[in-house]
Amino acid sequence: MKYPRTLKSHIENALKYFPVVLLTGARQVGKSTLALDILDTYMTFDDITVYASARSDPKTFINSLKKPVVIDEIQKMPEILTAIKMDVDRKRVNGSYLLTGSSNIMAYKNIADSLAGRIAVLELMPLSCKEIGSKDDDILDTLFSQKIAKVRLPDINNDEIIMQIINGGYPEILKIDDPKGRYLWFGSYISTYIERDIRDIGELRHMDKFIRMFNMLASRSSQVLIKSDIARDAAIDSKTLDNYLQLLDLTYQIFMLKPYSRNINKRFVKSNKIFFTDSGVVSYLLGISSSQQLMSSHYKGAVFETFVFAELLKAVKCSEQPAKIFFYRTFDRKEIDFILEKGDSLVAVEVKFSHTVTKSDFKHIINLQKSADNFTAGYVFYMGEHILPFGENLYALPVKILF
Repeated sequence: MKYPRTLKSHIENALKYFPVVLLTGARQVGKSTLALDILDTYMTFDDITVYASARSDPKTFINSLKKPVVIDEIQKMPEILTAIKMDVDRKRVNGSYLLTGSSNIMAYKNIADSLAGRIAVLELMPLSCKEIGSKDDDILDTLFSQKIAKVRLPDINNDEIIMQIINGGYPEILKIDDPKGRYLWFGSYISTYIERDIRDIGELRHMDKFIRMFNMLASRSSQVLIKSDIARDAAIDSKTLDNYLQLLDLTYQIFMLKPYSRNINKRFVKSNKIFFTDSGVVSYLLGISSSQQLMSSHYKGAVFETFVFAELLKAVKCSEQPAKIFFYRTFDRKEIDFILEKGDSLVAVEVKFSHTVTKSDFKHIINLQKSADNFTAGYVFYMGEHILPFGENLYALPVKILF
């Protein structure tokens, strides 16, 4: 099945204004499929002959290409970007290159500097629930609309929601309807990803230590990152841990969520929260493959929060207006799972893996409502059936609103 991708219009728009567009994202999120849906001419550095040709003479290779062109797996040969820069500077034509890659090559300063002003960078994440359901409404618009009580909820039951949480959003996993098949896919994906991407961009002397740390991180998704605890439990030093975390970040497997600290006269924690970018990968690493296993797991709340975070992050990255996501935690222990900012408006989101919500679930949101001038609305996402008011611009929201 071909799924509509919200990012497609953003890519097409970027190609109008930049000679080079880089589409990045984790392996298997659908970058190549989306790129080929936009442009016809296609080259990939997975092709040994193409790779050898470009390696032997990058400038001639680039000059010989029919443009506009998709160049796939660009992380395998980041030096080709120098030849692309020379071609762009010789004759700038917007929309000439659509590059794709499964690691964030723009994190390397020499590459970012060489293409400054010539390149737009967009990130494709796993499928959102709305993309899977072929819906085109924007959850951020809904949350900021102040008309939440009138929203019509989709017809989906909790069993379907839970299986979506367990499966995650990788397109290939949605084609597999057998639990054993999904288990095998995730195992293959993780080992292949480690072999192909982590080894491509970083030096790993002790693969066993990296794998142990990677598995250990799954139980910490949605928690404040305390590096000393992770390094101790994984039996690695802090420098090695920083390197491992950077590699996971560069390949889009984890996201470091920053704390909110603006416009309010309070002291905030400065550490980041760590999240996996796909609840399916977390579920696999935690040994969860069925509804029963999720419901009995000590980590069910963290998996649920990871799922909601991933959906909100996808919406933020595809928002028509610039939007940002944070978490909220003060030194006097006032905590809110997520803060969304768009323009001069702020929305607070709490996540509760339960069928019930009480007024006490809003206590920290209400505290923020009193102190933040740009507060627009506060929500508690839960597993219930109804949108229910709990005060002025405060609502319990069924998580099915994400679908």
